[in-house]
Amino acid sequence: MIPRLIADARKIVFKFGSNTLADKDGRINHVFLGEFADQAAAFINTGKQVVIVSSGAQVAGLSTLDKWARKRDIHYRQALCAVGQVELMGAWKRAFGNHGIHIAQILLTGDDFNDSIRTLNMRNTLFTLVDEGIIPIINENDTVSVEEIKIGDNDTLAARSAILWSADLLVLFSDIDGLYNSNPKENPGAELIGEVRDIEAVKKTITIGSANSFGTGGIATKLEAAALVIPYGIPTIIANGGRPRVLEALAAGTQRGTAFLV
Repeated sequence: MIPRLIADARKIVFKFGSNTLADKDGRINHVFLGEFADQAAAFINTGKQVVIVSSGAQVAGLSTLDKWARKRDIHYRQALCAVGQVELMGAWKRAFGNHGIHIAQILLTGDDFNDSIRTLNMRNTLFTLVDEGIIPIINENDTVSVEEIKIGDNDTLAARSAILWSADLLVLFSDIDGLYNSNPKENPGAELIGEVRDIEAVKKTITIGSANSFGTGGIATKLEAAALVIPYGIPTIIANGGRPRVLEALAAGTQRGTAFLV
């Protein structure tokens, strides 16, 4: 089913979490970004359009200013995101620049989605960028976000962006192969669920673990993201973004994942 979803989709939103973008030392994995850009460029050459939702600003900030690693004050965390966002976008720019593809940065908060004028402007900007062959890279504006306007996790941001853009497919990259009936990191016997047609029903049959070490999301936020987009006719894939040539492998059917079907 996953190869068919990818083949049938023209407009695809890819979401990357911090764990996928970071190497084992917690720094931006430039090799991974370059590899994904190679694959995405090949997709674009076949007529597909791509929007990326990318976490990693705080990780990139810590990579740049590790002297702040132990600081927990909210002002330092937001300052780290401000520094890291520059590094993150620079990494994406270099990766896609090798293929002559320009990128654009879009930073959003929950308030932006709740204001009809801003929403219209966001939608128009997305369509204009993509139609001109530029890849929008979306992230939450962590530097100004406070609890009242915070989206909270980039799985939700990716879902709302997919709805805004009228995407054909949402792909959520994780550090596990998909949705399991229990945490595969704790239970070696956990079984991967290949297809989901009723999210509420499947939630009653699985054990949901906690969020990972780098990111703010976990499998629960990915389930909620899928639940957001399915009513809009947008299927969703959860897959392990750290696998070799992940996009090509998913398209070829050689990598497992979970497909949430409309």
